[in-house]
Amino acid sequence: MYDNVLVPVSFEADRNARAAMEIAQAIRAEGGKITLLHVMEHLPQYATEYLPADHLEKARADITSGLSALSESVKNADVVVVEGHSARTILDYAEESGVDCIVIASHRPGMQDYFLGSTAARVVRHAKCAVHVVR
Repeated sequence: MYDNVLVPVSFEADRNARAAMEIAQAIRAEGGKITLLHVMEHLPQYATEYLPADHLEKARADITSGLSALSESVKNADVVVVEGHSARTILDYAEESGVDCIVIASHRPGMQDYFLGSTAARVVRHAKCAVHVVR
Protein backbone atom coordinates (compact mmCIF):
# COMPACT_ATOMS: atom_id res chain seq x y z
CA MET A 1 0.00 0.00 0.00
CA TYR A 2 1.16 3.53 -0.78
CA ASP A 3 0.81 6.69 1.31
CA ASN A 4 1.19 9.25 -1.48
CA VAL A 5 -0.17 8.30 -4.91
CA LEU A 6 0.09 10.55 -7.97
CA VAL A 7 -2.36 10.19 -10.87
CA PRO A 8 -1.31 12.27 -13.89
CA VAL A 9 -4.41 12.92 -15.98
CA SER A 10 -4.53 13.63 -19.69
CA PHE A 11 -7.96 14.30 -21.12
CA GLU A 12 -7.22 12.57 -24.42
CA ALA A 13 -9.91 10.12 -25.53
CA ASP A 14 -7.68 7.04 -25.45
CA ARG A 15 -6.53 7.58 -21.83
CA ASN A 16 -8.56 5.88 -19.09
CA ALA A 17 -8.34 8.29 -16.16
CA ARG A 18 -11.24 6.63 -14.33
CA ALA A 19 -9.45 3.27 -14.31
CA ALA A 20 -6.28 4.98 -13.07
CA MET A 21 -8.29 6.53 -10.21
CA GLU A 22 -9.81 3.16 -9.31
CA ILE A 23 -6.36 1.58 -9.12
CA ALA A 24 -4.97 4.51 -7.13
CA GLN A 25 -7.74 4.07 -4.58
CA ALA A 26 -7.15 0.32 -4.40
CA ILE A 27 -3.41 0.65 -3.74
CA ARG A 28 -3.58 3.66 -1.42
CA ALA A 29 -2.92 2.97 2.24
CA GLU A 30 -5.60 3.86 4.75
CA GLY A 31 -5.23 7.58 5.37
CA GLY A 32 -3.03 7.97 2.28
CA LYS A 33 -3.49 10.74 -0.24
CA ILE A 34 -4.11 10.82 -3.97
CA THR A 35 -3.09 13.79 -6.11
CA LEU A 36 -4.57 14.25 -9.57
CA LEU A 37 -2.09 16.20 -11.68
CA HIS A 38 -2.61 17.74 -15.09
CA VAL A 39 0.28 19.32 -16.97
CA MET A 40 -0.63 22.12 -19.36
CA GLU A 41 1.92 22.02 -22.16
CA HIS A 42 3.43 25.33 -23.25
CA LEU A 43 2.19 26.61 -26.59
CA PRO A 44 4.57 28.16 -29.12
CA GLN A 45 4.60 31.96 -29.06
CA TYR A 46 3.30 32.19 -32.64
CA ALA A 47 0.18 30.23 -31.64
CA THR A 48 -0.62 32.16 -28.48
CA GLU A 49 -0.93 35.48 -30.29
CA TYR A 50 -4.05 34.12 -32.04
CA LEU A 51 -5.72 33.10 -28.77
CA PRO A 52 -7.70 35.31 -26.38
CA ALA A 53 -5.64 36.92 -23.62
CA ASP A 54 -7.40 34.87 -20.93
CA HIS A 55 -7.10 31.49 -22.66
CA LEU A 56 -4.77 30.06 -19.99
CA GLU A 57 -7.07 31.03 -17.13
CA LYS A 58 -10.09 29.52 -18.90
CA ALA A 59 -8.19 26.34 -19.71
CA ARG A 60 -6.96 26.04 -16.11
CA ALA A 61 -10.52 26.50 -14.79
CA ASP A 62 -11.93 23.88 -17.18
CA ILE A 63 -9.18 21.39 -16.35
CA THR A 64 -9.58 21.95 -12.61
CA SER A 65 -13.32 21.36 -12.98
CA GLY A 66 -12.73 18.11 -14.88
CA LEU A 67 -10.23 16.86 -12.30
CA SER A 68 -12.54 17.82 -9.44
CA ALA A 69 -15.38 15.84 -11.03
CA LEU A 70 -13.07 12.84 -11.34
CA SER A 71 -12.14 13.03 -7.66
CA GLU A 72 -15.38 14.27 -6.10
CA SER A 73 -16.18 11.03 -4.25
CA VAL A 74 -12.56 10.24 -3.31
CA LYS A 75 -11.42 10.97 0.23
CA ASN A 76 -8.16 12.85 0.71
CA ALA A 77 -7.70 13.70 -2.97
CA ASP A 78 -6.07 16.90 -4.24
CA VAL A 79 -6.20 18.50 -7.68
CA VAL A 80 -3.11 20.21 -9.11
CA VAL A 81 -2.73 21.94 -12.48
CA VAL A 82 0.75 23.02 -13.55
CA GLU A 83 2.48 24.16 -16.72
CA GLY A 84 5.47 22.49 -18.35
CA HIS A 85 6.66 19.52 -20.37
CA SER A 86 4.43 16.58 -19.44
CA ALA A 87 6.89 13.79 -18.58
CA ARG A 88 9.55 16.00 -17.00
CA THR A 89 6.98 17.92 -14.94
CA ILE A 90 5.31 14.71 -13.71
CA LEU A 91 8.70 13.32 -12.65
CA ASP A 92 9.75 16.55 -10.94
CA TYR A 93 6.41 16.87 -9.12
CA ALA A 94 6.61 13.26 -7.92
CA GLU A 95 10.10 13.71 -6.55
CA GLU A 96 9.41 17.09 -4.91
CA SER A 97 6.18 15.82 -3.31
CA GLY A 98 7.50 12.52 -1.95
CA VAL A 99 5.21 10.42 -4.12
CA ASP A 100 5.67 6.67 -3.59
CA CYS A 101 3.63 5.47 -6.59
CA ILE A 102 2.53 7.01 -9.88
CA VAL A 103 -0.56 5.53 -11.55
CA ILE A 104 -0.58 6.66 -15.18
CA ALA A 105 -2.98 5.83 -17.99
CA SER A 106 -1.37 5.03 -21.32
CA HIS A 107 -2.51 4.36 -24.85
CA ARG A 108 -1.50 1.62 -27.21
CA PRO A 109 1.82 2.69 -28.70
CA GLY A 110 1.98 3.79 -32.32
CA MET A 111 4.93 4.26 -34.62
CA GLN A 112 5.61 7.76 -33.29
CA ASP A 113 6.11 6.29 -29.81
CA TYR A 114 8.87 3.99 -31.00
CA PHE A 115 10.89 6.96 -32.20
CA LEU A 116 9.95 9.66 -29.67
CA GLY A 117 8.56 7.76 -26.68
CA SER A 118 5.29 8.46 -24.93
CA THR A 119 4.84 10.33 -21.68
CA ALA A 120 4.04 7.10 -19.83
CA ALA A 121 7.17 5.41 -21.19
CA ARG A 122 9.35 8.30 -20.06
CA VAL A 123 7.77 8.28 -16.62
CA VAL A 124 8.33 4.52 -16.29
CA ARG A 125 11.97 4.81 -17.36
CA HIS A 126 12.91 7.74 -15.14
CA ALA A 127 10.68 7.67 -12.04
CA LYS A 128 12.39 7.17 -8.69
CA CYS A 129 9.25 5.53 -7.26
CA ALA A 130 6.91 2.71 -8.26
CA VAL A 131 4.86 3.24 -11.43
CA HIS A 132 1.65 1.44 -12.37
CA VAL A 133 0.60 1.80 -16.02
CA VAL A 134 -3.08 1.42 -16.96
CA ARG A 135 -4.12 0.51 -20.51
